[in-house]
Amino acid sequence: MTESPIGAHTGGLDRFVRAPGEEGVVAHVTIKEIARRCGVSQGAVSYALNNRPGVSAATRARVLRVAAELEWVPNTAARQLSAARSETFGLVLARTPQTLVEEPYFMGFVGGVESVLAEHSYALSLQVVADLGAELATYRKWAAERRVDGVIVVDPRVGDPRIPVLRKLGLPAVLVGDPALADGMPCVWTDSTAAMTAALDHVASLGHTVIARIAGPPEFGDVWIRDQAFGTAVRRLGLTAVTRHTDYSAAAGADATREVLAGRPTAIVYDNDLMAVAGLAVVQALGLHIPDDVTLVAWDDSTLCRITHPTLTALSHNVVGYGAEVARRLFDVLAGTQPQAHLYSTPLLIIRESSARCRA
Repeated sequence: MTESPIGAHTGGLDRFVRAPGEEGVVAHVTIKEIARRCGVSQGAVSYALNNRPGVSAATRARVLRVAAELEWVPNTAARQLSAARSETFGLVLARTPQTLVEEPYFMGFVGGVESVLAEHSYALSLQVVADLGAELATYRKWAAERRVDGVIVVDPRVGDPRIPVLRKLGLPAVLVGDPALADGMPCVWTDSTAAMTAALDHVASLGHTVIARIAGPPEFGDVWIRDQAFGTAVRRLGLTAVTRHTDYSAAAGADATREVLAGRPTAIVYDNDLMAVAGLAVVQALGLHIPDDVTLVAWDDSTLCRITHPTLTALSHNVVGYGAEVARRLFDVLAGTQPQAHLYSTPLLIIRESSARCRA
């Protein structure tokens, strides 16, 4: 018998065709029929036919014996279809649609990914979901239906549950995040620790000693890394500081700014530029002046930072280039490159009108 490269859940790929010259038998049979005759699951049949681990030796022998008795051979057309690539990468965003509409970061990042996919005649399947559970369900569906050749994984968590699931599914992936969060998965990252350190050194050099930070969701690994870097710099510099975590949205950034201003900070550092612009509006609405009363520092440095009044000091990096590099690394994974952690950049502090010496 010829063993076929059939997956555990292959839809039409589980069909076998009758051997030439065979008479008096049904023209098609499925893995389901072999499983029924053997008294095992369809997955067990697939594992046995493909000589993959996951079934006992006795089960494997029983499945192979029944398949041999039926004298069926794999469907060559189905096998070729199984081997074909979808020429599509997947990206799942567990964010609210409103945040994605407002947030310039993902527009630039996706644009960078698309620029590389176009060079390879690939498409991007973008799925927006409500939460992590829905994201995991999407990966399982894509893998079962062979919808994508690989996935880009964003917003890594500490002890990220997506990594073992993707490995079990055999779905090629690149994590957009620090290698400390990747558990050996290929990843592309920017040095948030160095960037946060530069931001705190900057405001401290201007004489600011009471600092606030408006941060992203605490469950996100990159926010956790920034939390650690912020705390380390605050202790080293002898600053008084407070952090408020949000969902990255403009509304949450504005609310958090109002809250922290009660503690009279003279400098505020934001985890994205959307919240920084919202915070700037709050500060001005309260009758305070930037930078005379409060210094503001943003992250990512989209066009928003350069068209506000005053312009915003920001930690700048090439978000479009970042997305492009992630896409290139996923193509490398498909080509068989060993897992690597690639440092793309360290965000550079660009000092603008929102920075000034502390006058308190």
